Amino acid sequence: MPITFYPPTCPAAAGVNHAPAAAGNAAASAEATKMLRDALSGAAPVDRILLKAAAGAGKSYELMKLIGDAVKHPRCTRVAVIAFTNKQVHPLATALGAALGQDRVGLLVSRERLVDVPAEAHARATVVNSVTDLPGTCTVLIATCHRLGAIGELRRQQAHFGTGCNGTRPFDVLFVDEAWQLAHYLFDKVAKAAPITVGVGDVGQLPPLEIGANPWRGDPGYNPYRAWPTAYDGDARTWATELPAVWRPAAGQLALWRAFYPEWATLNCVAAPGDRVLEAGHLSRVAAKVWKQVGTGVPTILEVAGLPDPEAADIDLPLMQMAESLVDELLTAGLVLRQAVYDGTGAPTGGQLAATPRADHPDPLIAILATRNQAVDDAADVVARLRDKHGLNDNDVVSSTVDAYQGQTNGITVALHPLSGSAQLDEFNSAFGRLAVTCTRATHGLLVLSRPGLDQLLGEAPARPGTPFGEPGNRQLPRQTHQRILSTFARGTLRVPTTP
Repeated sequence: MPITFYPPTCPAAAGVNHAPAAAGNAAASAEATKMLRDALSGAAPVDRILLKAAAGAGKSYELMKLIGDAVKHPRCTRVAVIAFTNKQVHPLATALGAALGQDRVGLLVSRERLVDVPAEAHARATVVNSVTDLPGTCTVLIATCHRLGAIGELRRQQAHFGTGCNGTRPFDVLFVDEAWQLAHYLFDKVAKAAPITVGVGDVGQLPPLEIGANPWRGDPGYNPYRAWPTAYDGDARTWATELPAVWRPAAGQLALWRAFYPEWATLNCVAAPGDRVLEAGHLSRVAAKVWKQVGTGVPTILEVAGLPDPEAADIDLPLMQMAESLVDELLTAGLVLRQAVYDGTGAPTGGQLAATPRADHPDPLIAILATRNQAVDDAADVVARLRDKHGLNDNDVVSSTVDAYQGQTNGITVALHPLSGSAQLDEFNSAFGRLAVTCTRATHGLLVLSRPGLDQLLGEAPARPGTPFGEPGNRQLPRQTHQRILSTFARGTLRVPTTP
């Protein structure tokens, strides 16, 4: 079963790394900070500030800096910070509480969600289910968009706190984390919280899927699930900029990142070649070939031929079992993920971090991703078997749907391509955001498994030029986007013996 991997047809053009790359983000951040200060002072006629970030650009760090600067401004009494999910607001409360003090940071949650708040958030922030329990020293209120947008909540906020320096609203700035994930109708419920809104996020985020709702139904001329910032393109009172560097990916992934963000004027990678290393001991010939290729950092797609037929295009147990076999061998061989350590400017310190199974590490070593729930159920079974066999920690190998994995980071991504085995480009699996999340979570390596036929499918699918509703930016879906992205992958085919 020999495999030959062919290099990408569109490799990354040269860019800068380390401190020169990170300096671009620092400059964009300084510009956004100045614009926010001028907006608070009344010197800039701006209602909205949008800080666009590619996946892994360090947007959470930039959001923290902007919030910290805002609460120091003489014309800012208090700010509100919202996100779509509870798992997004919990770490914000922890980090902001640690930076500003527990009495200055409040986390507002519903009574039934109090038990879900982690201990570290309780230790760092003031956690309440009613605004009346917040101290008068609170200058930062954090909540989900649903909680802050509850009926009468803004009125209760104003009754408790009074108005901010703006004189009419309870908050002087409303910060929106992962703004491009937030649907417009949800933002409308909290838009009046402050006269200035700052949105920070990844333009490739998927709009939220509500339980039981079909995001593609309804009037084709209006999509209520559209991410809110798209409504302000070209607006005179909206200022926007881009963070031109990414911290998460290995240097070999830069062409892929640029393919996802083609409208970016500049996009560089802080990690340089050799900064991220995948190590393992003895592997079989096939596994050694695959993991050596993945370890280069170049995104890799492996088409597997000769497997038994799947139950459906997106429920492919034989292909998932192939993923299990490759990951099993890697764990057996003694996986080590090494990476260089940088200072705050992106310059290497000379230090190195090593992550291994059964040890403490902040992010999962391996994430197995799929689009449909049934396929992820199969992936969960794979993870359970691997944990039992190798005595793994819960954070060593994980599985997830792509939609639920937004905003997460891991060392190696093993994913089933959303279109593997498909006969047509359906709306769900060909969504740009779903492919973007699949491919942009990894710090060390990306392995995408597929049945043969992706190129034929994309070559024969009808072109759909233009920007479909719900997809911010200058993109053409689905055929053109997939072809552009796959051109940045190293490609190989594995032909397994056909069994009766």
